[in-house]
Amino acid sequence: MKEFLSVLRRFVPPYKKYLALSIVFNLLSAVLNIFSFAALIPILQILFQTGDAEAATSMMAWDWGNVQTVLMNNMNYGVSQLIAHYGQTTTLLFIGIFLAITTALKTGAYFLSSATIIPIRTGVVRDIRNQLYQKITSLPLGFFSEERKGDIIARMSGDVQEVESSIMSSLDMLFKNPILIVVYFSTLLFVSWQLTLFTIVFVPLFGWFMGLVGRKLKQKSIKAQALWSDTMSQVEETLGGLRIIKAFCAEERMNERFDRINSQYRNDIMRVNIRQSMAHPMSEFLGTVMIIIVLWFGGILVLQGKAITGPTFIYYMVILYSIIQPLKDFSKAGYNIPKGLASMERIDKILRAKNHIKEPVNPRHIDHFEHQIEFRHVSFKYGEQWVLRDINLTIPRGKTIALVGQSGSGKSTLVDLIPRYYDVQEGEVLIDGINVRDMGLHDLRSLIGNVNQEAILFNDSFRNNIAFGESIRTTDAIDTIGTIDKRIEEAARIANAYDFIMASEHGFETNIGDRGGRLSGGQRQRVSIARAILKNPPILILDEATSALDTESERLVQDALERLMKTRTTVAIAHRLSTIRNADEICVLHDGRIVERGTHDELIALDGYYKRLHDMQQV
Repeated sequence: MKEFLSVLRRFVPPYKKYLALSIVFNLLSAVLNIFSFAALIPILQILFQTGDAEAATSMMAWDWGNVQTVLMNNMNYGVSQLIAHYGQTTTLLFIGIFLAITTALKTGAYFLSSATIIPIRTGVVRDIRNQLYQKITSLPLGFFSEERKGDIIARMSGDVQEVESSIMSSLDMLFKNPILIVVYFSTLLFVSWQLTLFTIVFVPLFGWFMGLVGRKLKQKSIKAQALWSDTMSQVEETLGGLRIIKAFCAEERMNERFDRINSQYRNDIMRVNIRQSMAHPMSEFLGTVMIIIVLWFGGILVLQGKAITGPTFIYYMVILYSIIQPLKDFSKAGYNIPKGLASMERIDKILRAKNHIKEPVNPRHIDHFEHQIEFRHVSFKYGEQWVLRDINLTIPRGKTIALVGQSGSGKSTLVDLIPRYYDVQEGEVLIDGINVRDMGLHDLRSLIGNVNQEAILFNDSFRNNIAFGESIRTTDAIDTIGTIDKRIEEAARIANAYDFIMASEHGFETNIGDRGGRLSGGQRQRVSIARAILKNPPILILDEATSALDTESERLVQDALERLMKTRTTVAIAHRLSTIRNADEICVLHDGRIVERGTHDELIALDGYYKRLHDMQQV
């Protein structure tokens, strides 16, 4: 219960007005229910002619010690007056109309109590998804290198859905049933405290059985949700590697692997659901046993003429039966909530993940780049393994610096330190003499444009992919839309992308498919270059931008890159040395250190690492 209350404190406060309305309507529903059932007493008195009406008096001295007697006698007196004036059959009709009106009001209040919970349920689930998505976009890249994408997708889909179906669906029962239980229990005490004290002996036993099974349910649910993540991870891997699966005729192998994980998930979720299905039969049986015992004990009191009359005892039994259903629902919530809490634990692993790339408390805001980028005694490691050691490098404004070396030498890690995708363990990275850790993240990354080896595009139109980094406020849209369209077209022309875009079905409004799947590799790369051109950053990072292209596409992309690099400070990672022959300086990395630096001709003359790389590519 402590964990459940913690979830409510985190997510329910924005919807407290709906919660207050639900409580009010639930209380009104319970009170109306009591008054509607109270009509049974005079009905039974009339039908069975118990004689209570004849003994009724119109007034008694008010005393808190005999308030029950006062109310019963006055009700009996009122009924006897109706019978005297209108007869028994007409009085029965009046009482029936009263019962119908109170029932209509009760059901209306019941509906409103449930309706006011729905905005809370749907709103909390929306908020959890929003928080998850915002957290995912804010976490550093290092977090996702240790997590499976399928597992994260499972947490956003299956786990959030489980929270909705388990915890949020229980909100109605949890805020309604305690009110009903308290109101009905108070009524039972009011009608016969002796019989009620006898009854509550069985309630703790009822709750103990429910809690025993519910605690084990959470443990099973955590295991089942972990297997669901494995299932989603395999689906994500399969979609990403479908071409390889077919090429190696591995369909049967992947099917067997998926069936194994899926069957394990089915077995665990089956155990969870079987255990959950115990709630209704168990509560039904315990409730029936309690009714039988109370009926026996109350029957003795009625037959001996002690403490309670026959019609009042029937009313007592009706209220007692009414309290059993809220108790059953309460126990059902006790079964559902552990499943949702198990999923909430998995969601919180993302929501409470620490972001080590933090915005400075008092960031230094910059909007331009004037002098140089400097790596000063920079060392970096992943875990315990050092990737970069004592890097000293100065990149003057307007110059092109190329990084070459074998795979794993630290080239990509080095350029990732400039926009603070990672933070250095030793040394510092400075832009115009300012440590990047002291800059606002948005300001820093606004200065930098990226063109990567794999063109990362989105399932949207050409226009929206090229304008991805541009933000247009609604108020400015009318004035700027024409200007931005012209800039998009100009960026596409510079990137050698305009012709194939205009040859597509809807021009710039053509959807390019998932990850740009409708385009060739060279076309995807030129669209990503157009995106960088439109951003117009003073610093440009090229991470093997042409390594995956054919000769013709490489020539078109290289031409677009040369236009993009003009007047910009460029850091280029390259495997194809032909693409960086004209760089102002080439740095050769080996085992995380810069071992050679100079122009292409100077490095060839050194006859070292660079010369060997060059000769291998020439061969």
